[in-house]
Amino acid sequence: MVESYRFAGFPSAVVYDKPPGGNNDKPKPIQHLLWGDWINLTGPEGGDWVKVHARNADGYMHKDSILKDRILEIIFVDISQGDGCLIVTPDDKQIVVDAGQSDNMFRFLNWRFGQFKKEFTFESAIISHPDADHYAGFKQLFEQPNVKFHTIFHNGIVGADEDTKPGSKKTGNVKYLSGIVADRISLANLDSHTGYAIMLKNALVSGRVNDIRMLSAAAEYLPGYGPDKKLSIKVLGPVAEPDADGNLRLRWFGNLGKTKNGHSIILKLKYDKVSVFLGGDLNTVAEYFLLGHYAGIANPETTGNETRLIELARTAFESDIAKSCHHGSRDFTDVFLQAVNPIATVISSGDNEPYSHPRSDTLGAIGRFSRCNRPLIFSTELARSAKENIKNPQELHKKLVKAQEKIDKAENDEAKQKAKDEFKKLVSSIERSIAVYGAINLRTDGTNAIIAQKIESPRRKDNEWDIYVLKRGDGGLQFISKSE
Repeated sequence: MVESYRFAGFPSAVVYDKPPGGNNDKPKPIQHLLWGDWINLTGPEGGDWVKVHARNADGYMHKDSILKDRILEIIFVDISQGDGCLIVTPDDKQIVVDAGQSDNMFRFLNWRFGQFKKEFTFESAIISHPDADHYAGFKQLFEQPNVKFHTIFHNGIVGADEDTKPGSKKTGNVKYLSGIVADRISLANLDSHTGYAIMLKNALVSGRVNDIRMLSAAAEYLPGYGPDKKLSIKVLGPVAEPDADGNLRLRWFGNLGKTKNGHSIILKLKYDKVSVFLGGDLNTVAEYFLLGHYAGIANPETTGNETRLIELARTAFESDIAKSCHHGSRDFTDVFLQAVNPIATVISSGDNEPYSHPRSDTLGAIGRFSRCNRPLIFSTELARSAKENIKNPQELHKKLVKAQEKIDKAENDEAKQKAKDEFKKLVSSIERSIAVYGAINLRTDGTNAIIAQKIESPRRKDNEWDIYVLKRGDGGLQFISKSE
């Protein structure tokens, strides 16, 4: 039997129950695949139709809907309150950027990677900044025995708590945060009992993490993803300012919350011609700081020439697709939005949070300052509207308790195994709801791109994805149409 791997074609592909035959014997669609989905060839590639296994379905695909080369994949997970995305590179390396506050990211990854039954190594975890709705979801992942990481990157602010004050050293009237944690040695020596510091220290001594260190714009690029690579990942923030002795410092932005958020790790991915901006939890004061830094303009908030400021800043920030900063908070600047100048924006926000994210004025501004006439705005909160057990914890608790009781009361091995299978199915359904219906999927081959979300109640088996197609034209990447 032939067994090899291929990928679904652009912008999507369909698996049918059989090849077309005579006498109007039309094949029926049984699975709708998104561009880049894995396909296992279970039959020879000769002929127009190929036997395949894809997304738990066995069937047939037309040869023209099958690709040999893998593409870049970014999944913005429905993390509830917070941020979290998985980057899967064309050479099958996985990078997790933030993980939300609850266990949604863990459940998504657990579903995606086969419950981690085998040892699995992520290339890196990137924690944009030490707010619980960005880092707390990593705890369960770092404690999973079969999960390893080559590197954990953070923004250097590890031991800070509400009593943290800016350092005593100043340059003029500029204050800086003290106690930057730059490497694993300074982390090991850190005297802090914050939950964040404890989580990182436990990961450090677990034996499943090779290195933990600060990532800042001083590195220029994420290691292994420099400007000579087809996939480059530029680090735009935090911008550390060394003192006279070369020690890294981060500017104080008025209080601890704004300082932690404002010094988020900011990334700009560029895969061939397509670029993606990941903006952490930037705020107004930090955006002006970054605008001034990259445009080379002092006091950008009072500049008399915003047009020039935007033009200069776009060389650093302009991107085709952007992850909205701070879940759609209103703490942003119009100038920075114009510098990023995206075609499409993804907002990560939760269903049960006290901030009313995304804000109405933020949505309006994103649309106004986007690059095209019909700007695209996606929301993980809106992508999954179907009732899901985790939104009703009391009902979920009852179901889990009942399922566990069946296991405990089973009278023989066969009954016990059946009860265990039912329990596993219940857990799997929770994971699948997060993984399938709440995720915003971005796929690109470096020339074109799609952004898609799963339709909760599809009318047809060949139309299970809500797909938006971005194609390259004379003016760069452009929104062409919604794929029907």
